[in-house]
Amino acid sequence: MWRSLILVAGLLVGAGPVLANSTDSDPELRAELKAAARSAGSFTDRFEAEVWLVDMSQRIQDWVGDTGERMRILKLVHREATRAGLEPELVLSVIHVESLFNRFAISSAGAQGLMQVMPFWKREIGRQGDNLTRIETNLRYGTTILKHYLEREDGDLIRALARYNGSLGQTWYPERVMKAWDAHYFVDH
Repeated sequence: MWRSLILVAGLLVGAGPVLANSTDSDPELRAELKAAARSAGSFTDRFEAEVWLVDMSQRIQDWVGDTGERMRILKLVHREATRAGLEPELVLSVIHVESLFNRFAISSAGAQGLMQVMPFWKREIGRQGDNLTRIETNLRYGTTILKHYLEREDGDLIRALARYNGSLGQTWYPERVMKAWDAHYFVDH
């Protein structure tokens, strides 16, 4: 175990929503996605980064075998979640439920990538060339959408998650995310 911690720490030092269809789009969310797509470290210090990344790397290694890919995903999740004002562990839980960390996942409804973003959003914000299987792009869209729904639901995480999944009024999806958070990603701050 210590050997893998040292390996991951060494890499750290060297490494420098899903809606049914476009008629459900929201002009306010469209504007937020446009702004997020234009804007581009989220850790307060190196120690915090190493502790979080080593901890989370061990938690997702069953689903992302390559250490470098794990570090890349985790750093981007932390950056995008922090940018959006979300807990990184919540975003990991959504990814766990949505794609099990498969960046090339495509749902039967056509949602793509880690956070299973519907591709109509690219058209809605005028960025048809965006690639939703690109980790950075998918996380930027997904975290922006989730944050929007959290604000729209006045901080009610259950309703925001249900809205993200397109199942508002039902609890099965939020329960799955919360169960993943509790089982795999919960961190007592």
